[in-house]
Amino acid sequence: MLQKLLGFDPKQHNLKTEIMAGVTTFLTMAYILAVNPNIFSALASQGMDTHAVFTSTALAAIVGTLVMAFYAKKPFGLAPGMGLNAFFVFTVCLTMGYSWQFALTAILIEGILFILMTVTKIRTLIVDAIPATLKRAIGAGIGLFIAFIGLKNAGIIVQNDATFVTIGHLTEGSALLGIIGLLITSVLVIKNVPGSLLIGIIATALIGMPMGLTSFHGMVDVPPSVAPIFCQFEFHNILSIDMVIVVLTFLFIDMFDTMGTLVGVCTKAGMMRPNGTIPGLNKAFMADAVATVTGACLGASTTTTYVESAAGVAQGGRTGLTALSTALCFVVALFFAPLFLAIPSAATAPVLIIVGLFMLSPIKDIELNDYAESIPAFITIIMMPLTYSISDGILCGVIAYVAINVLCGNWKRLNATLYVLAILFVMKYIFI
Repeated sequence: MLQKLLGFDPKQHNLKTEIMAGVTTFLTMAYILAVNPNIFSALASQGMDTHAVFTSTALAAIVGTLVMAFYAKKPFGLAPGMGLNAFFVFTVCLTMGYSWQFALTAILIEGILFILMTVTKIRTLIVDAIPATLKRAIGAGIGLFIAFIGLKNAGIIVQNDATFVTIGHLTEGSALLGIIGLLITSVLVIKNVPGSLLIGIIATALIGMPMGLTSFHGMVDVPPSVAPIFCQFEFHNILSIDMVIVVLTFLFIDMFDTMGTLVGVCTKAGMMRPNGTIPGLNKAFMADAVATVTGACLGASTTTTYVESAAGVAQGGRTGLTALSTALCFVVALFFAPLFLAIPSAATAPVLIIVGLFMLSPIKDIELNDYAESIPAFITIIMMPLTYSISDGILCGVIAYVAINVLCGNWKRLNATLYVLAILFVMKYIFI
């Protein structure tokens, strides 16, 4: 039965190893249960219920990981993605001025498109159209953007009228707690402690209690209702140019993040064939797409496959049983809402900074000496934190790539799809 449902073969796999691998994956990605409500608290004034966000985050992780376990039979965990949640809150809602209902509608549309593109193989056309350099730059830029948010949330960097930003008061309050947490979490990561990010968050939150920054009001309770954000869609703006831009941005980030994660972790797990293909990869993409649609209905930002799944793979996880174990851990975590919701932003800031570092790794594969490639890549990376917008970074990067290579006569580096995207993005800045 386990082999039929989860791809578990007793002759090749070990039951205890698969279960422990699933627990390990959960420990490495459970930080999202604290980080996601914290990020979405910026929308509390717009009626976004932070407690409901915790429940939607956990439920989206449970549903997505179960689909991965039973349909794709792969050892990967899914949850609302880092970077995608920041784009949701800080770009779509706080910068562009749209409601969180608008953003959820964009995620729903993106998820449906992702399903259709996975079925029809159109996804491959778009993925291939974007130069590899820009794909790597997008991941690196999101990393800097996430780290910037973490530093801001902790008060390590603050607003300054003369220089835009400056360093905060590091010897007091949340900034001091953030620095302490960063040191603790860094040591745990360097020592390869399982669940280092989650342990770092909890340790920092505990240190914040005598500092008056953390107030716990219990540990176990019935999960908060998801009703305030369940299926809260806004369809009257679905034909606007901004909706197209937002949907495409969600789609691109999710697509490239998922592709990189699945290929990278599958390679590490020895699942790649000698010819470079990965069996069942399309089913894993489909699981990710279905999880995104389900998460949007639950009120969660885009649900994606977590690169932290590599921790479970490193522990020997190879089948859907690993993913099932991860999903069951999230079910248990649902009942610890008071614990996760009491964690202050200064305690989650170190994780944002370190995850930013993790996402910066693709930059090493950018050919910096080829300026026709590296200049557009650099524009993509630097524009994300400086404009406080992931989408502006991507749009500026694509426009720069096409413009620079056209002027340099590098026609072979461009394709029809890339020209169309560049024209659409230029029109966005002209008319919006």
